[in-house]
Amino acid sequence: MNHKIIRTWKGWTTIDNAPIYEAMLINEVFPEVKRKGVEGLEKVSISTMERNDEMEFFLVLQFDSLNSVKMFAGENYEQAYIPENAKLVLSRYDETAQHFTLKEELILK
Repeated sequence: MNHKIIRTWKGWTTIDNAPIYEAMLINEVFPEVKRKGVEGLEKVSISTMERNDEMEFFLVLQFDSLNSVKMFAGENYEQAYIPENAKLVLSRYDETAQHFTLKEELILK
């Protein structure tokens, strides 16, 4: 049985670069991932927090299996996936991503 995998990662930009990076994620990075034929990436959540004149980006990606994570990030899947053009607007970033097994998802209305 495949377990859904939650991949988390953080990157930081200047306040000025934050809208540029956010637009890049939405309009370039993840559409390109889908165009490359990566199956199993079910959803992407982009969250931000402004702190100390920086914008922190917290990305949460949900995959249908670890194999899909490897299709996305390669065999060395713990390595962060950061396209070269994204590195130009990031001030700093985590070199690795964290991976969690999704146990339950409660939808409370």
